[in-house]
Amino acid sequence: MDDADAFLAHRELMFSMAYRMLGTVADAEDAVQDAWLRWSAAPRDDVADPRAYLVRIVTNIALNRLRSSQARREAYVGPWLPELLLTQTDHDDVTERAEMIESVSVAMLVVLESLTPEERAVFVLREVFDFGYPEIAGALGRSEPAVRQIAHRARGHVQARRPRFEVDQGRQRAVTARFLAAAVGGDIEGLLEVLAPDVTLTTDGGGRVRAALRPIRGAAKVARALAGIAGRPYQGLEVGEMTIEHAEINGEPGAFMMSGGRVVAAGTFTVVGGRIAAIQLVTNPEKLDAISARRTLRL
Repeated sequence: MDDADAFLAHRELMFSMAYRMLGTVADAEDAVQDAWLRWSAAPRDDVADPRAYLVRIVTNIALNRLRSSQARREAYVGPWLPELLLTQTDHDDVTERAEMIESVSVAMLVVLESLTPEERAVFVLREVFDFGYPEIAGALGRSEPAVRQIAHRARGHVQARRPRFEVDQGRQRAVTARFLAAAVGGDIEGLLEVLAPDVTLTTDGGGRVRAALRPIRGAAKVARALAGIAGRPYQGLEVGEMTIEHAEINGEPGAFMMSGGRVVAAGTFTVVGGRIAAIQLVTNPEKLDAISARRTLRL
C-alpha cells in the first residue's frame, strides 16, 4: 500500500471523527485536507502505524479548530445548529445502528457543542469509535489517567443531556410523513395531532435569512409558527414553487426544500413515542452546501 492508498484507507474514519468534533462539513473536510498535507510531508521512518498516526493528526487539527471557533460560535446570530449531512446506515445490528445514529444526530452534536474541546475529542474517540485510553492519550499527548478523568467528565455531562429518539425506522418515517403533510398544508389541527406537547422547534438562519432567534417550545406555539411559514412566501418563494425531498439526515428522518435546483432549507425531526419531539431546521445558506452536493456519510 503506497502513501496515497494508506491515507485513503482511513479518510472516511478521519472525516467521521472530525465532523462529530467540529459540527460542520466544511471544517471537517478542511481538517482532513490538512491531515493529508502533514501526512505527505511526514518522514516515513517515523510512521509505524498509519492509522494511529492519522488519527493523532486529525484529532489535533480538529482540537485547534474547535478552540479557534469558540469566539465565532459565541457571536453567532440565533441558535447554532450543526451543518446537516445526508447519512446512510449500513449496520444490521439494531443496537449498533442506534448507537451510530445517536452519535451523529443533530441533538447529540448540540450536546457535544457544550463540552470543552478536549472533552469533545475524548468522548468522540472513546464513546463513538471505541479507541482505547492508551491510544487516546497518545493522540492528545496526555497521560492515560488524565484522559480517563476527561472521559468521565464528558460522559457524565452527555448522559445528563442525552437526547431521546425512536428506534423503529418505519414508525419514524410514518410520523414524519404525517408531520410534513400537515406542515406544508398549514394544517394546525393536523400538526397538533403529531407534535409532542413539549416539542421544540429550533431554526438556524445564522443572521443570513429570516429565522426565529430563540427556540420555540410547546405544540401550540410550534404549530402556529409552522402554519405561518407555510402561509407566506419564504425567501421570496411561494410554497408551490418549492419541492420537498425526504431523506435520512444525520441519522434521522429529514427533508429538504428545493427551488430552482438549490436547497433553501433542510431539517431533521426527532420522533419519540410516535410524535415529533424536536424539529431542527437549518436555513443558513452556508450550511446547506453538503446537502446540495448530496455529500453522504456512511454510519
